[in-house]
Amino acid sequence: MAARFAKHLDMRVVAIIPARGGSIGLPGKNIKPLNGVPLLGRTVLAAKNAKSVSEVYVSSDSLEILAVGKNYGAIPILRPEELSGSTASSESALLHALDFAGGKNIEPPEIVVFLQCTSPFVSSGQIDKVVSQLLDEDASSAFAAVEDHGFIWSIGDDGLAEGVTHDHTKPRQRRQDMKPRYRETGAIYAMKVLNFLEDKNRFCGKTILVPCEMHPLEIDSPQDWAVAEALVSIFDPIKIAQKKPAKKLKALVTDFDGVHTDDLVIVNQDGSESVRCSRSDGMGLEILRKAGLKLLILSREENPVVRTRANKLRMDVQHHVLDKMSGMTTWRLENNLEWDEIAYIGNDINDLECMEKCGLSFAPSDAHHDICKIADIVLTRPGGKGALRELSEYLISNKLLG
Repeated sequence: MAARFAKHLDMRVVAIIPARGGSIGLPGKNIKPLNGVPLLGRTVLAAKNAKSVSEVYVSSDSLEILAVGKNYGAIPILRPEELSGSTASSESALLHALDFAGGKNIEPPEIVVFLQCTSPFVSSGQIDKVVSQLLDEDASSAFAAVEDHGFIWSIGDDGLAEGVTHDHTKPRQRRQDMKPRYRETGAIYAMKVLNFLEDKNRFCGKTILVPCEMHPLEIDSPQDWAVAEALVSIFDPIKIAQKKPAKKLKALVTDFDGVHTDDLVIVNQDGSESVRCSRSDGMGLEILRKAGLKLLILSREENPVVRTRANKLRMDVQHHVLDKMSGMTTWRLENNLEWDEIAYIGNDINDLECMEKCGLSFAPSDAHHDICKIADIVLTRPGGKGALRELSEYLISNKLLG
């Protein structure tokens, strides 16, 4: 991603996080800790770690909120009372903050990124993606969106249901036949400052949407908070960003079923078995192998398909291994590896001991719940459907390879 910003290095990009002190639905939500980190702190950290962002500002009428923002590295801006009521627009807070950020002796920023801390699952990479596409496509404003296949209805003047995003009088379309639709997440907006100052609207000039793989949850109620707590227990982008192994990694050990595959098996009439693997996963492993990582498939199953897949991927393989820790220990010593130099990805309880021993552990999104609890990182993709590719991109982008 850094290379994509190379031609825009002279641009000043500031992130502004408006956070009022009053909250009716969930009092104090902006500084309420979620998995140990306040909502505001999460958004500040995501912005500060974004490669595209120069400075991060928090605008609030609350000194307590400003203190929390400053503690996580943001520049505080005390918002006047007339811009802090429940009827005040976010745009008014942004305009006030931009006036502060573009002081007399400072060049005004070219881009402003508007972030809302009620969206707790924003990552630095998603912020960079929105800014990058705003610049690459020569737009004036951009926002994060998620694909949405829901059917929206309204109540007509006659009191009857009317389709809004679909014609309910016609046969229901299949999902694959529908034109892609997107829902605004409310999490990330980016605007060219001159256009924003002229229109005073986050959707200024030529606007583009940027599809992002993110949970669109916005926290406004105790029910939303309960959902966030459940989600953050298995996927926390802030904790993922902070997790680093003690040493650079030199090896990756993978389970097979449920990691390379979707954990399903097709039994043919002759008793042979077939499984499904992802070509994208194969490419991810090839990238890691070419980067110098030693690769091992460690499987409990005795099945020729495991060795066939390992040979195709040019990975070491041990299958029909009933004691995975013993088999892995032998392989580790043969390759002169320390435990801290090994990453492990598994999906079921027979992987638990190895995952706890290694320097960094991963689990596909559909792994057994006990594995998700102890994994350092729970991926967003399921086994056999991109989990290994996501893992490889994580290791490469975070420069974790020795």
